[in-house]
Amino acid sequence: MREQELLLYRNFDDGKLLYDMAFLMEHYGDESRSHEEMRGLLFECLHRLLELAGHFGFHGNLWHCYLANLLVNNENSYSMGCEIRGAIKGSINEAALHDIIIFKEFYDYDFAPMMAALQAPEFELIMEYEASSQESKVYNRRICARICELAEHFCHNRTPQEMKDTLTEFYREYGVGKFGLHKSFRVAHDENGVHVPPILNIAHVQLEDLVGYEIPKQKLIDNTEAFVSGRKANNCLLFGDAGTGKSSCIKAIANAYYERGLRIIEIYKHQFQDLNEVIAQIKNRNYKFIIYMDDLSFEDFEIEYKYLKAVIEGGLEKKPDNVLIYATSNRRHLIRENFSDREEIREDMHTGDTVQEKLSLVSRFGVTIYFGAPTKKEFQGIVKALAERAGLLIPEEELLLEANRWELSHGGLSGRTARQFIDYLSGQSVGQETSGGVQ
Repeated sequence: MREQELLLYRNFDDGKLLYDMAFLMEHYGDESRSHEEMRGLLFECLHRLLELAGHFGFHGNLWHCYLANLLVNNENSYSMGCEIRGAIKGSINEAALHDIIIFKEFYDYDFAPMMAALQAPEFELIMEYEASSQESKVYNRRICARICELAEHFCHNRTPQEMKDTLTEFYREYGVGKFGLHKSFRVAHDENGVHVPPILNIAHVQLEDLVGYEIPKQKLIDNTEAFVSGRKANNCLLFGDAGTGKSSCIKAIANAYYERGLRIIEIYKHQFQDLNEVIAQIKNRNYKFIIYMDDLSFEDFEIEYKYLKAVIEGGLEKKPDNVLIYATSNRRHLIRENFSDREEIREDMHTGDTVQEKLSLVSRFGVTIYFGAPTKKEFQGIVKALAERAGLLIPEEELLLEANRWELSHGGLSGRTARQFIDYLSGQSVGQETSGGVQ
């Protein structure tokens, strides 16, 4: 096998398995190698393939899934050039085809002689593997299904060129690596530096699930649509009362625009000093990134907002066109002001400068969107809509009476209170149904 001849597809995260399998393909029949040594290596490889199946949720031909996973996660000049944009021009295509020819040799390899020589009928396990729904720990079912479908699609490609075209189309549709396969990310900082690992389980909130707030939602959608479409767009601040759906709107945006290349990176204010490094890692990718800051506010002694101001607007380096900042806050003015800031007599001789320093952050968000607490009528409308979606068969008068009682003791009028009330009723209904009561 020719794994050492690969030009672009190298430095795999789990490449040792590939090289061990290649070694077996080349040497399992060598007289200079003991039967026990080769058989032991084969079973070690089988073990790792089964572990990968449990780790990623793969099914079907695990060897094919493993190879497909290597290809969709390897970030190189060809795969990153094709992400979201599709086929590219230039000599890089010849280098990519050279590597795909080698991968197709791996893909089409006939394991039957090896199985017979090493007396390993157990190899059949990985040829038609049935996965358990509880096995995937790294990919959700959507991502796992795409990789398994790609592995199966490769089986129908008769030539390396067809296999390359299939892979290129995958890059165009889904992207490559962690940014291609996942919607949302967080920021981590360890001894090796700043990393942007994926968030594996994002809430499946859809824009249509958010009842009410049509004008604020549309304002956010319009700005995001412009951003994803490559037009001018602004950083956004969603502010207002607690429980009004600000964070849910951001999650819904992440779900709605994922297919068009939008990705969300969540960051906390104690990590703002890492913002420049995060942006350096994403600025040359073909995705659109929203850096998301939830529940953003600062006490007057906190200075992290200065990092944010420099990144948004003011530093020498221009913020990349593929990056926006969306933040949510219960405060319209993000930095706490005290009455002492406006008193005539105080220690700071330049009081106007102090006030402007604190107000300048919010002015760097080009779009500010207000989410206010609903009126009683609006709250009741939200409750009725959520109850209908949940399939609760409760007379309207009784439903609204219980909703009014609930909100008085559970945080007041808000969309969050309405959702919690409906979740409570749904749980009680299941309990009544299982115990023979009326739903």
